[in-house]
Amino acid sequence: MKKIVAIAAFFALLHSAANAQETDLRLGFQVSPTFSWMTTDDSEVNNNGTNLGLKLGARGEVFFRDNYAFIIGLGFAFNTGGQLRHNQFSNAWQRSKIPNGVIVPFPAGTDLRYNLQYVEIPFGLKFRTNEIGYLRYYAELPVLTLGFKSQAHGQVEYTSIKEDQIDIKKEVTPLTLSWGVGGGIEYSVSQGTSLIGGISYQRGFTDVTKNYDGANEKATISSIIIHLGVMF
Repeated sequence: MKKIVAIAAFFALLHSAANAQETDLRLGFQVSPTFSWMTTDDSEVNNNGTNLGLKLGARGEVFFRDNYAFIIGLGFAFNTGGQLRHNQFSNAWQRSKIPNGVIVPFPAGTDLRYNLQYVEIPFGLKFRTNEIGYLRYYAELPVLTLGFKSQAHGQVEYTSIKEDQIDIKKEVTPLTLSWGVGGGIEYSVSQGTSLIGGISYQRGFTDVTKNYDGANEKATISSIIIHLGVMF
């Protein structure tokens, strides 16, 4: 319920700002399946799995010319992250409460899965073609996204041990910054209303995980996003 209220408030604020400045504004919703994974700069910690997630949110497009717009949004990214294989023993997740029976530090060959949720604010530029029949083609670049951590759960797995739903909020940084590029099509269903379909790539700038003394590896999240939405 709080998420719906936040999106509604975002719409109202954006609409009021546009009316005050008499700008050409479009508003819309997007429901976007995502495929995310994690990588590190440590050769002993490697990607070993992808998360299937979902982005849900509102977006606005403020056109400063016929086919050029600033884009801004407010959304929620569910189950983003991925799985990392630790080839050597690992002292990760020391700040979290690990279930009894799980060896700590984790032995070599342990898989740690991150299931993260963020409140996201994307902003960037959009370029689109003139209408061709009922279609327009568009590109969005660059798109920068600020992410604020709201939930973080983890899963640990090695040999016959598997424990999930571990609270790992203390292991994850509170803020992320990423960049992305994308494109797609707009299909006009009526005057002023379009269905959106597209795909984009998003990659993190910032370290997702908190390091411990003596460790300085950097872990980032990358995503492929399938955009489905409506603009009006």
